[in-house]
Parts: sequence; C-alpha cells; structure tokens
Amino acid sequence: MTSEIVLANARIVTADEVIRGTLHVKDGRIIGLARGATALPGAVDCDGDYVVPGLVELHTDNLEKHVTPRPKVRWHPGSAALAHDAQMASAGITTVFDAISCGDIIEGSTRLETLEDMVGAVSDAQARGHFRAEHRLHLRCEVSSANILELFGAFADNPLVGIVSLMDHTPGQRQFVREDKYYEYYQGKYGFSDAEMVEFTRRQQENSARYSDPHRRAIAATCRERGLTLASHDDATPEHVAEAAGLGIHFAEFPTTVEAARASRAAGMMVLMGAPNLVRGGSHSGNVSAAELAGIGCLDVLSSDYVPISLMEAAFLLHGGPLGFALPAAIATVAANPARVAGLDDRGTIAVGKRADLVRVHDAGHMPVVRAVWRQGRRIA
Repeated sequence: MTSEIVLANARIVTADEVIRGTLHVKDGRIIGLARGATALPGAVDCDGDYVVPGLVELHTDNLEKHVTPRPKVRWHPGSAALAHDAQMASAGITTVFDAISCGDIIEGSTRLETLEDMVGAVSDAQARGHFRAEHRLHLRCEVSSANILELFGAFADNPLVGIVSLMDHTPGQRQFVREDKYYEYYQGKYGFSDAEMVEFTRRQQENSARYSDPHRRAIAATCRERGLTLASHDDATPEHVAEAAGLGIHFAEFPTTVEAARASRAAGMMVLMGAPNLVRGGSHSGNVSAAELAGIGCLDVLSSDYVPISLMEAAFLLHGGPLGFALPAAIATVAANPARVAGLDDRGTIAVGKRADLVRVHDAGHMPVVRAVWRQGRRIA
C-alpha cells in the first residue's frame, strides 16, 4: 500500500542550508524537496516549524533506568524496552544504539544480572516490529573486568550489534583522573563506607593492571575481523589516543581533556561528547566541557547518554547559544555525523532518496519542542 506525506510551510534543515518550503515523502523515502508553497493535496501545514532529520543516537544507557527503576527493583525487560523506546521516539531519535554494559566493576551488579535480559528484549522487540525507533546494540566492554571476554563473546554475533566501546573506569586515569570525583560518584551510587571505598579502589586498580591491556587488544581484534565499529572511551592523554589509533578505533567517546580531543581529531577519529554536558554547562566528573571542545572545533557528535531529550536541546543550543553554529552544522552533530560514524549512509540528512526519518520541531525560544516524528515515512510520535 502506497504511503505519501507532504510537509508544507516548513523550515527544512538540509545538510547545507535551511529552506522555507515543502517536503514530499512516498513509501518511506524523500522524493521531493522544493522552496515555497505547494499545490499538492493533503499537505500538512507545519506553520513555520523546523523539519530536521531523525536523530541518530550512538550511546545511551537509558534502557537500564527502565529495567532497574529503583534499587533492588527489576522491571519486566520487554515492558522496559518499550518504555525506553517511547522516550527515544518522543525525543526525535529515530535510530538508537542501546549501550549495554558487558562486564562491570561491581561484583554482583544488577548490570550483570540484567545483561542477557536487555539484549534479549531489544532483539525480540526489534524483530517483531514493536519499536517506534530503529534499535541496534552498542556493547560497552569494561576491559578491567575478569570475565569480559566471555561476556563479549556471548553477544558479539548478535546481528543488531554495530558498535563496541572499550572502557576502563579504574580510578586515577581516564574519566576519573581526580580520585575525589571517583569517590564522590561511587560512594554516592553504591553507599560505600570510606573503608569499603579504599578496598574497592585497590581491587579495581589491581584488576586493571592485570586485565585491561590484553582484554582491550583481544576485543579490538575481534571487532576488526567482524567489521564492527569501535569506540574508545574517556581518553585523557595523547598516549591513550595513540593506543586507540593502533587498535583501529573509529571514534572517541567522551575524551576528558582538550589534548585527547585534539589528538583524536588529528588521528582521523570523530569526537563524541555528551549532550547533557553541553546543556548543563559542564562535565559531572570535572572533565573538559563539551562547549569548550565545540568552541575549538573538536566536537563532531553529540550523544544523549542518560537524558534522551537533551539531544535535540543540545543541537539547538549549539545554534542559538554563544557558540553560534549554523543550524545545519548543529543538526549534523546529532544526525549526519553519528550516521556516518555508524556506517548508515541512508539516513541522517534531508535529501531526495534518503530515508524519511524526520522530526518537526517548534523553536520555543528557550527550548526546542518536538511536535511530530516520522520513521521511514510512518508517524511514530
């Protein structure tokens, strides 16, 4: 059955400019883009709102919050996945890589308990067509974990896996160069006493010294063999970046310093930063701000990370805030650039022939308001 949509009186954000005009969609693809009004019947009057490409999210752990909505509370994974999906779609995200932790630094963590459930729930709902957005998987591999190779191997063949990131949250380096921030984060999250925190820190440093390097190399080699997109995580030094480049890393997630971000760009890797970092005005870990990297031309991709709605808000903040990005360049950080990183050349921009993943956005001045979302021409929010 033929499906057709005409969006008129819209400010259409293409790769290079903003066009006041009409967008024509048929059978899930963009077939027409024109300036000015239209005589086509049944056109939707967008009342001057922006129409931007569907957002592409490379790293969100939002699903975990739905699976474990309270400490010691486990929600049905299928129901949790649908709730998470609805939140993604309503935020204008039409393609999402669910970042699921393989391995953890906390023994007995709920992340380990729920790993298989989450992968299964996403895989099942995607296969059955229950999702609004298109979901894929991003395996976050904690390389200091003793059993990470076993866990990674159990899920690496899942056809939804497209991205693998190599993480090491050991104190004293990368994300937690400042051990006071490390203590603040983990004592706040897990309620460790000072003595428990000292023992926990000692154990993590021993595990990292023993496991991190061989695990990082083994997982990277497997990813290269299978053509999976590789990400580094929390690089802090030029040495970290050189190691990542040697492993064939495609993009750098959340570099913690200006030096690491610049070195990543020089090595040909795109740089991803958190949209919450940009919206909040800084990193909750005390690391480099996304705004600072954007200001020196070292920000390519934004990720909603733990706040789905932040992705659209951050893009419009890049444009309307002090950084003054042109709107097409700002939208590229949440659509075209992440699509390119993930090897998805059929989406991320508004152009004839591309997938009709579209978002109608009203600029309310203080924030963008998502009014409608289409995935492959079908209304999903």
